[in-house]
Amino acid sequence: MKKNKIETKLISRINNDCDKSKVNDLEEVVNQKNIISRKEKLSILSKRAQDLALKKKDKTAKRDFIKIIKFVLESEIYGIETVFVRESCSLKNYTIIPGVPNFVLGIINVRGQIISVIDLKKLFNLQKKGLGELNKIIIIKNEQMEFGILADNILGVHSLSLDTIQTSLLNTSNIDNNYLKGVTKDHLIILDAKKILEDKNIIVTKEIK
Repeated sequence: MKKNKIETKLISRINNDCDKSKVNDLEEVVNQKNIISRKEKLSILSKRAQDLALKKKDKTAKRDFIKIIKFVLESEIYGIETVFVRESCSLKNYTIIPGVPNFVLGIINVRGQIISVIDLKKLFNLQKKGLGELNKIIIIKNEQMEFGILADNILGVHSLSLDTIQTSLLNTSNIDNNYLKGVTKDHLIILDAKKILEDKNIIVTKEIK
């Protein structure tokens, strides 16, 4: 009888140990699954973040950009597309031509070529906000016309996304809308060089006898 009882207890203990071992194994499996689940979640989140970054990059790449040269005129910042810009230079000497519109400053000699110079302040009827320097010239051109425009200062060439140029803000400028391409939210005024160059009212040449 004692032997049977001992065997029964031994079997019971073995069963208990086996049950505990199974439980431990089961807990380990569950914990392992949880760890894998966390890793999977992190992997999914990481992949989503990469996909979003690629979409954002692709969206930016699909945007249309233009290059503009920024310049200052009467404390305002303007931009004009570089495709219409031949070069920029400092204003040193110029010759006044009588009988031309008041917005024509005169003519300059650029490496042997005679270039007319336009004062945009007078062309746009801008109110003077102080003494401007007007010592820089930006020479703009197309296939038929070429002349220089005065600037107080030139800020350099910058890239600009077309979707940042808004026509709804044109009324914030005192310039005739016919000369404007648009205005950005930070009040950068983009001039329409194509229309300025094609404007028949701008007389930039005069026959001298």
